[in-house]
Amino acid sequence: MGSRRVARLHEPDEEGWVVARVLEVPGALSQGRTREEARENVLDALRTVLTPDDELSGRRSGDDLEHFRFVAAA
Repeated sequence: MGSRRVARLHEPDEEGWVVARVLEVPGALSQGRTREEARENVLDALRTVLTPDDELSGRRSGDDLEHFRFVAAA
């Protein structure tokens, strides 16, 4: 499996937590008390966002899959 660089943004919030997010992946964000903890947590969030969850999607093994392109306009 290959690797790809992604941008992480670390910002302190008003309560002292460090908020981290992966800019290229909406929803991949987390926080930690330190920059290192925020980094570990956001990588876990990224894995969660990118891992298919058959149970949540309602898909059963053997179901036909249809791929489609989704474009959201701002």
